[in-house]
Amino acid sequence: MPIWVVRDGEDLYVRSFRGTDGGWWRASHEGHIRSGGVDKDVTFVEVAESEINDRVDTAYRTRYDRFGGAYVNPMVAARSTTLRLVPR
Repeated sequence: MPIWVVRDGEDLYVRSFRGTDGGWWRASHEGHIRSGGVDKDVTFVEVAESEINDRVDTAYRTRYDRFGGAYVNPMVAARSTTLRLVPR
């Protein structure tokens, strides 16, 4: 499943486009990422820290703003679904 990924420092983050109504982010605690030369199994770790979520908001707006608010705004609003991708 394609997921929009953003970087903050050395860490990668994802969110559920459907917010808490999206089931994958609750059900999946592990996954696989293949992008930009990276091909790794990862564990999804929930992120609640406001400071990190603020930076992730900015990263989503910066990276994906060209797709318009209909796509970017739901990703920014889905803060409670922020997951850090931790390599296994």
